[in-house]
Amino acid sequence: MQDISLRLLEILSRRIPPAAGSWLERVEAVTGAGGHQDDAPDEVVAGASTWFNTDRFLATFTAAARVLGKAPLGLEAAEREALTGAGFTGAVDGWSLDELGRITMMVLVSRRLPAPELELLLETCYQQGDSRERQAVLRALPFVPGAERFVALAIEACRTNELPIFEAIACENPYPAACFPDLNFNQMVLKAMFMGVALARIVGLERRRSSELARMAEDFASERRAAGRSVPGDIGLLSLEHEHERATRIPE
Repeated sequence: MQDISLRLLEILSRRIPPAAGSWLERVEAVTGAGGHQDDAPDEVVAGASTWFNTDRFLATFTAAARVLGKAPLGLEAAEREALTGAGFTGAVDGWSLDELGRITMMVLVSRRLPAPELELLLETCYQQGDSRERQAVLRALPFVPGAERFVALAIEACRTNELPIFEAIACENPYPAACFPDLNFNQMVLKAMFMGVALARIVGLERRRSSELARMAEDFASERRAAGRSVPGDIGLLSLEHEHERATRIPE
């Protein structure tokens, strides 16, 4: 399987503004990508603490919006195929260019930092970051080796009332379905309905649907009806009967 960090770097390199060339050089320097791409993973990780500079990384990470801009990314068919071939099951078309830059930085450095340093770095980027920086951290999680280590951070993000941050973890992101415990995944789905987020945007919902989630959804609907409030039209996606009907439907 291809290294997804290199695929992301290739996509970024094709879109980066001419004036941002020096920023891309800094990215390769602060992530170790410029001098370590051909090293064996064990050798790179073992030497990471001798070259990594947190302050330089954070400064480059923060500068992404100013340097790259916030234009929608969009992907060509070949680029989607390359990401799929590298094992990514989500969708990146909704990303902006600065998000791609920051996510690429996170993924590149995650291949080269020892686990404790990487955990501290992601936590720092998220806790000290603005809304857009936090979105990038959350969208980078599926690409990070040992991503299950960051479940607590992702669950914390689900508690936000900022819709863009919630969407960054809950929508078009395979991380929750892959790593969340049942209770936290179910709570995320219910919050998506509460916040008006389409359930179809939750990656892996079909395989994580359960009788408990169906029960929680019915309780949610009952409370909404009792309060005279509308019930989301897509709540039926959480019904196990819906899954049975879909599985047994005779093809036309």
